[in-house]
Amino acid sequence: MFLLNDELIFPPVEMADEDGLLAIGGDLSTERLLLAYRKGIFPWYNEDEPICWWSPDPRFVLYPARLRVSSSMRTVLNNGKFRFTINRAFTQVIQNCKAITRKGQDGTWISPAVQTAYTLLHEKGYAHSAEAWMDGKLVGGLYGIRLGNIFFGESMFSKETNASKFAFINYVQHLQKEDLQLIDCQVYTEHLESLGAGMISRELFTRIIAENTGQ
Repeated sequence: MFLLNDELIFPPVEMADEDGLLAIGGDLSTERLLLAYRKGIFPWYNEDEPICWWSPDPRFVLYPARLRVSSSMRTVLNNGKFRFTINRAFTQVIQNCKAITRKGQDGTWISPAVQTAYTLLHEKGYAHSAEAWMDGKLVGGLYGIRLGNIFFGESMFSKETNASKFAFINYVQHLQKEDLQLIDCQVYTEHLESLGAGMISRELFTRIIAENTGQ
């Protein structure tokens, strides 16, 4: 296993094990995080563990043009139940992603250190949030990293049925207008598969991000 130190470097993603684990250690500095995303790597670890860096193969992604919206969701999008915003409540979104109870999970990987690191990325213009509101209250949303024409999704939450889907669909449609090429969903979820996400090879994924993140 590749152990990171203070040097801003990652091993080739092909060195990852069969589960996608590539390296351990390092830090969550803005510079290291941006370097990681540009190489197709993301951090994911429990709070009481060292930082683990992943680059799974295959990679779960969504091409914006392949977004799938069911007839029932079209009704939700148009009935005025929710209101959509972008970057209006980043700190609230990441806090809710941390606090929400998830089936099959005892806790969350969003530690205070992760919150601090991604909030700093937001303040520097790299991390973005999309929100769903109902009756003036935040009820769903997502956050992630935008580099060039790629959006790297990190986490989402929902306090009302379809609220996270509402935020996600609206955000994808917004990004389509800005010529976004790909949304990184990292690892498989049935929720995102229902919206059109699918698997591509790590080789293709890293080639796409290299061509679309200004590197």
